Amino acid sequence: MSGTAVDAAPQAPADERAARRRAWRSRRYRWDVRYSPYAFIAPFFLFFIAFGLFPLLYTGWASLHRVELSAPNDMQWAGLHNYTRLLGDAFFWNALRNTFTIGVLSTVPQLLMALGLAHLLNYRLRGSSFFRVALLTPYATSVAAAALVFVLLFGRDYGLINWLLGVVGVAPVDWQSGTWTSQLAVSSIVIWRWTGYNALIYLAAMQAIPKDLYESAALDGATRWEQFRHVTVPSLRPTILFTVVVSTIGATQLFGEPLLFGGAAGQKGGAAHQFQTLGLYLYEQGWFNFHLGRASAVAWAMFLILLLIAAVNVLIARRLRRDR
Repeated sequence: MSGTAVDAAPQAPADERAARRRAWRSRRYRWDVRYSPYAFIAPFFLFFIAFGLFPLLYTGWASLHRVELSAPNDMQWAGLHNYTRLLGDAFFWNALRNTFTIGVLSTVPQLLMALGLAHLLNYRLRGSSFFRVALLTPYATSVAAAALVFVLLFGRDYGLINWLLGVVGVAPVDWQSGTWTSQLAVSSIVIWRWTGYNALIYLAAMQAIPKDLYESAALDGATRWEQFRHVTVPSLRPTILFTVVVSTIGATQLFGEPLLFGGAAGQKGGAAHQFQTLGLYLYEQGWFNFHLGRASAVAWAMFLILLLIAAVNVLIARRLRRDR
């Protein structure tokens, strides 16, 4: 009997330790279920706060001050002066007009060509996988490499475009000096880089259209062109709206292509600012004229324009849903 009591004595602490381990594992499991999702998404929010939210708030604060890039901590309150100054700045309106013009010249042909290419790839073609990869090649090419090639193509004296024009009897064109010619050249870079990307978006949307619609249209005697007009395009309206909005946002933020196309004076958008976009105007104000407050006001003006575009997108999307 005494031996049984001796054996039971160490058993009690062992049971207590096991119970504590089970309680600890249960508590750790509850913590894991509750807090692990937050840990998984925390890196995104940390990077967003550091590189998205903080710059946005800082530029908003800087836009209300007179502040130079050479002394960013020396701020003098200016209120809305930087914004009112923009309204009377001819270079700002010129950059806004150029941004709109280049946006139209690049977005409309780009999306029309993308829609046509996607329609061709939607049919069974030999080597369709190769063509799909080829469409993404310009998108994967760096903007610096693409701009360099197009600068050579549009060269005044030795460019391939002027050589081809000379073959048909047209005089050489100084593509960088003219307003429309320079904007067409910059737009061609954007078209080349983004047409394939949008074509694959359209292709993915086309493959989601039920085949029954095409079969019904064919039984009614519709040609392929009529099927494209009356079946494909109406089914793609949400996707087309998405690409229009995304392309418009990209055109509003256009920076790399005109900067590299302009060469040494790229921030001016040409000697007469003939292809200076809002992005280049911001860059010139902040990093060449050192007016950080004015550059911040331009950045927020661009942000407000993007909000307006988003609002128009919401209104159009609601109307499309009601029309269905």
